[in-house]
Amino acid sequence: MKIVHKTAYFGKLAIGTPAQTFSVVFDTGSGNLMVPGDDCESAACLAHDRFAEGSSSSTRDVNCDGSDIDQDAEADEVTITFGTGHITGRCVEDRICLGNLCSHGAFISSTDESRHPFAAFTFDGVLGLALDNMAQGNSFSMMQRLSSERQLIKPIFSVFLSDSEHENSEITFGEVKMEHVASDFFWVNVHKGSGYWEVKIDDIALNNELQSLCEDCRVAVDTGTSQLAGPTEVIDKLSAILDVAQDCSNYKSLPNLGFVIGGHILNLEPQDYVDDSEGVFCDVSLMPLDVPPPKGPLFVFGIPFLQKYYTVYDHDSLQVGFAVAKHTGKAPEALVVVPSKRGNAEAQAPMWARTIGSTALREQGSFLGARDTEDEESTASVSLNPQ
Repeated sequence: MKIVHKTAYFGKLAIGTPAQTFSVVFDTGSGNLMVPGDDCESAACLAHDRFAEGSSSSTRDVNCDGSDIDQDAEADEVTITFGTGHITGRCVEDRICLGNLCSHGAFISSTDESRHPFAAFTFDGVLGLALDNMAQGNSFSMMQRLSSERQLIKPIFSVFLSDSEHENSEITFGEVKMEHVASDFFWVNVHKGSGYWEVKIDDIALNNELQSLCEDCRVAVDTGTSQLAGPTEVIDKLSAILDVAQDCSNYKSLPNLGFVIGGHILNLEPQDYVDDSEGVFCDVSLMPLDVPPPKGPLFVFGIPFLQKYYTVYDHDSLQVGFAVAKHTGKAPEALVVVPSKRGNAEAQAPMWARTIGSTALREQGSFLGARDTEDEESTASVSLNPQ
């Protein structure tokens, strides 16, 4: 059977007055909102919806650090480089809405986009949800704005990615959707220097047996990446140990591949880490990626990992919560706990998650969504479509 891996998940947001709607990838690996501007004539822009600044009564130009433009001065521009392309644009401030959550914030209105890869994307732009220091400034960070303005019940967003056509994917701001959770949560502190939602890997396991392959590895949990990636040296060693037969003859006997994080083993099955082309050709789908210091060396966990595990990102405590994702028609796997002497213990849960026990939290999921009708704090869920 051919395994088809989804390459992106995207949803809707609105900008301006009256609202102009755009489809965006919710990307924990970048820091800014970027959409095509109507003055962008590159092929990638023309293939998508473009922001018409002149049609919004609430817009104004700003410098690309969020500051006001000096009188008689021209606004500056910024170029954001991705792994396979770039976006150049002006910086604009306007009303930005995710469902019923709205704030005034800055974003990049692109004036040029490279054809590859942006022209091929179904979605219009990117909403960066990385840590604040990856944004152009505080006004560019959606979570910084929503948290500082106390618009959220909890200073979090959570991500559920479907692995089939029988259930919907979604990102939720302000709460945890317990109907998507099949285990207790555990929490891991973020290494905040890089700007990524980056946590420590203590080791790599095969069928729950630790391999001593990662003594000081880190991983960025990246909702905007379609692949799993890691340092070339580690990937080469791991590929040699796995020894995936190119003719797929040993596919059914391949082990679970686990990453030891926060005292737990987060396992991936062969279908998650092997490219299987109609059962004719197989290869490890872990991509070599050498991120130079100080941001690297670094693993990147993209969509295959996020389909297996429900993740919660706490903006205030700078922690990531992990739990097994609950998928329709599938029996969930149990979390494997590593003895403390062989891996770092999990971090203490953030304050909002300590109000009741983890098991009770699953049984009383409405607790997180409950609020007084006069309370200004809110939540918003955005359905995500796969590409």
